[in-house]
Amino acid sequence: MSHTFARAVVVGALALGFGSPGYAQNGVPFGPDLPAVPGNLVVDEGFSLFFKAHAIGTQNYMCLPAGAGLAWRQIEPQATLFQTFRDEVSQQLATHFLSANPDEAGLARATWQHSFDSSRVWARLLRFSTDANFVQPGAIPWFLLVTAGKAEGPTGGGLLTQTAYIQRLNTSGGAAPATGCALATDLGALALVPYSADYFFYRKNHD
Repeated sequence: MSHTFARAVVVGALALGFGSPGYAQNGVPFGPDLPAVPGNLVVDEGFSLFFKAHAIGTQNYMCLPAGAGLAWRQIEPQATLFQTFRDEVSQQLATHFLSANPDEAGLARATWQHSFDSSRVWARLLRFSTDANFVQPGAIPWFLLVTAGKAEGPTGGGLLTQTAYIQRLNTSGGAAPATGCALATDLGALALVPYSADYFFYRKNHD
């Protein structure tokens, strides 16, 4: 199957709402696959996976005062989320960044915005894991996040407004640098550290 055709199939499947685990299990190899996760990151019963994507981008840090010295402080993520086809990137699905959450009076939160309908979801950290049985050395932690805000797109698109929980799994890279933030001249320095991860979005089951 050509990449062009694969992209067309992906777009059509998403438009029809076939982003569920059941659809993938019926033989369409759209990924990423959901891995085993630490027990504290398992989503509660009553919620189902409905959207998943592979992110490629940077975790961004600034050198700021910390106690009597300086330390790298994470300021924002910046990534593009892609659908995958047989483990290869095929179609852009969403972007991931920091923005003001209107449901929390403009509080800055991690944000995901769908590339097709412009729906957005903001989320806050619920639990995390650095368990070496799951998380690669030097990689940022795995997360379970809970929705903190949501907004439809300008034409009423609402795919991501269904989100209740988000898992950040299969992380690679993204950790703060080990050097470069110790001297007074380093204050305000920026470090854009490449990372990748898989994001899994869950919604409440219908009665």
